[in-house]
Amino acid sequence: MSRLYLRKDEVRSGHQVGSWQSVLFSEFEAQMSSEARPFPCVFGVSGYRHDQLRYLFLDPIDIDVLGKQLALFVSESRSHGPNTSLVLFTRPRPVQTLDAYYKKFWRILDQLARIDKQPWPAEIPETVDHPMWEFSFAGEPIFVVCSTPAHVMRQSRRSSAFMLTFQPRWVFERMLGTDEAAAKAFGEVRKRLLPFDTTEPSPMLGRYGNPEGREFKQYFLYDDNQPPPACPFHQLAQAKPSSIGDKEQAA
Repeated sequence: MSRLYLRKDEVRSGHQVGSWQSVLFSEFEAQMSSEARPFPCVFGVSGYRHDQLRYLFLDPIDIDVLGKQLALFVSESRSHGPNTSLVLFTRPRPVQTLDAYYKKFWRILDQLARIDKQPWPAEIPETVDHPMWEFSFAGEPIFVVCSTPAHVMRQSRRSSAFMLTFQPRWVFERMLGTDEAAAKAFGEVRKRLLPFDTTEPSPMLGRYGNPEGREFKQYFLYDDNQPPPACPFHQLAQAKPSSIGDKEQAA
């Protein structure tokens, strides 16, 4: 399959003004480029400014297409720059509840794991509820962020449609390799979160590998600071498959 994800200039030139792709990308650009209200994820902002992010638009979400594009992105990611991520935009649809988006998010990760042609990395536990677990695809550990239109108080996780960001773990390892670097980066993120969201920074956020922390709890943050529902999967690609469906409410 040929490359479907795009650079900034390709998005602008490839999608007509007023199309759903153009509208969502304009919103994303405004969020990433604001100096008056800096977006909290310093990695994402740097990646955007240096054109290291890649953008994929799918309507509806086709897991086979997403899997092939994610595998291609993983294979090329180190050539994109030190702050790269693959950002998946979906067409706006009627807004659902956070619970519905939470279930949808985990179904997508589970179905991606089912079609992954590479073995799960030996150094990453397969049990989701483990401090060293991380979603992995095509042999690469990946931190995943879900943003939805149902997020209200947590504006740092809000978008006008269901959106996923796949960030290779090596991006963090390069930036957070020492305790000093990690403290500086997390301090900057927290400083930006406080005025950006109308709720306190989530207690779920933390450094990878912390014995008390869990990566899966950071992927999808609710508006309040209560723990998210239990992950629906003990281990990905183990339970009976569940279809996402072309007629989903994918907003």
